[in-house]
Amino acid sequence: MERTLVMIKPDGVKRNLIGKIISIFEEKGLKVVALKKMKLSKEQAKAFYIVHKDRPFYESLTNYISSGSIVAMVLEGKDAIKKVREIIGATDPAEAKEGTIRRLFGLDKEKNTVHGSDSLESAQKEISFFFSESELIAAE
Repeated sequence: MERTLVMIKPDGVKRNLIGKIISIFEEKGLKVVALKKMKLSKEQAKAFYIVHKDRPFYESLTNYISSGSIVAMVLEGKDAIKKVREIIGATDPAEAKEGTIRRLFGLDKEKNTVHGSDSLESAQKEISFFFSESELIAAE
């Protein structure tokens, strides 16, 4: 079984979408292995999105992600990374397919409600950013 990280961004948390979003993943056969609600500092947000540090949207993105509570969760299932990416949809909600989380709930390219790891390497890094090995073992 493959694991991936999903983050419900501040706009999703503020709009009380946590349960709805988790339900969508569970209905598609993914299992929640670990979950936590927290507020990232600006420094943590910069560290999490370090891959985008040279992009023009980096400052705005890290300001946004650190602006309110997020929910980080580890989802598990067959081809979890690919499946999550299909369920969340394109970065821009206007371009996302009907029925995807970003199409249903996203406000714009930045406030698109959810983040999902885009590769096995990213998933491993992002999971370890939010969860210790003992938290993941305890969740099994």
